Amino acid sequence: MAYQTLQQEYFQIPVVTRAYTTACVLTTAAVQLELITPFQLYFNPDLILRNYQVWRLITNFLFFGPVGFNFLFNMIFLYRYCRMLEEGSFRGRTADFVFMFLFGGLLMTIFGIFVSLVFLGQAFTIMLVYVWSRRNPNVRMNFFGLLNFQAPFLPWVLMGFSLLLGNSIIVDLLGIAVGHVYFFLEDVFPNQPGGGRWLRTPSLIKMLFDTPEEDANYNPLPEERPGGFAWGEGQHLGDQ
Repeated sequence: MAYQTLQQEYFQIPVVTRAYTTACVLTTAAVQLELITPFQLYFNPDLILRNYQVWRLITNFLFFGPVGFNFLFNMIFLYRYCRMLEEGSFRGRTADFVFMFLFGGLLMTIFGIFVSLVFLGQAFTIMLVYVWSRRNPNVRMNFFGLLNFQAPFLPWVLMGFSLLLGNSIIVDLLGIAVGHVYFFLEDVFPNQPGGGRWLRTPSLIKMLFDTPEEDANYNPLPEERPGGFAWGEGQHLGDQ
C-alpha cells in the first residue's frame, strides 16, 4: 500500500521536473555506488570536441557532488522551484519549459567555458529560482526563520548562504546571470516600446512535448507557497 501511494505521488510530479530530478538522483547514486566516477561526467570542452564525449554536455548538469547537506539542499530547491515553475507560469506549456531548459543550459555551457566550471547543476538550480522569484515579486519569503524578504531577493540570499558555507559564488552568479537573460528576453523586452519576442519555442519541440488536452481534475502545487520548508516558505503581500 505504501509503495502504491509513493508510486502514485511520484507520477503526479509534472514530467519535466520528474525527469530532471530523477536523473540527478540516479546519477548521484551511481557515483556513490562507484558504478561511474565524476571524471566521466564533468564538463570538458576538449574531450567533447576531440573525443566526441558529447554526453558531458548533459551529465555535468546532473551531478551535485556526494550525498550530504549540500546535495540535499540543492535537490530540495531544484525540485520545489522547478515544479512550481512547471505547474505555475509554465502550466500547459511543457514545450516552452523544455525550451527554457535548453536555452539556459546552452548559455551556461558557453559561459562555463570562460569561468572554468566543471559542474553546472547548482547554477541551473539558481537559474530556476531566479526566474520563479522574478515572476512572483510580491511573495514574502522566510529563510530559516531568521530573515524575511520578498521573493526577488531569494537568489541573492542563497548566494550569501553559499558564501557562508565556503562555496564559490561564481556558480550562483552564473545562475543569476542566465536567469536574468531569460527573464529579460521572455518577460521584459517583449513589453518594451519597439520590443519583441526573441525566444520562440521551435515547432518540433512543441510537437513533441505539448499535449492537446489537460486534465481538469489535476491539482497543481500552488506557486505562491514555495516551500513547506522553513527556508523557503512565503505568502503574497497582503495575506494574513
